[in-house]
Amino acid sequence: MAVKDRDRFSTTTRIRALGEQTAARVYRSQTRRQARRSRLTGRAALLVMVLCSLVVVLAYPIRQYVAQRAEIADLQREKQQARQRVEHLRDLKARWQDDAYAEQQIRQRLHYVMPGETGFIVIDPGTARQSRAGAGAAGRPWYRTVFDGVDKADAATSHQ
Repeated sequence: MAVKDRDRFSTTTRIRALGEQTAARVYRSQTRRQARRSRLTGRAALLVMVLCSLVVVLAYPIRQYVAQRAEIADLQREKQQARQRVEHLRDLKARWQDDAYAEQQIRQRLHYVMPGETGFIVIDPGTARQSRAGAGAAGRPWYRTVFDGVDKADAATSHQ
């Protein structure tokens, strides 16, 4: 035991202990450096490149898919509107098949009256004033109006 105590305080033992401590510190610092460096390995870089290339490759088809889905939705909306229009026209056709509706429309639109009835048309006073303003042209023959129109058109083309 006396030999062991003597070795513990010897210079060689102390230098050996310091060397081991220093080696342990160096080994720990290298491990930390490797841990920092190993965060982005070659595999991780390759994985990132593959993911980026997939995004680039799939971007156009996904954009096309979204555009086509929007176009399909528009076409379905148009189809629904066309169906509603067809239904409206079928209803209108069915109404025109009814003689009473046809007679009502003829009376209203064409101002027809049944035999023995007297027809009246109410003229809007504002419309009557407008027609009187053009009455100056009504006092002369129709061919004069046509010739005046031709002369005005000829004068407009000669000035250009």
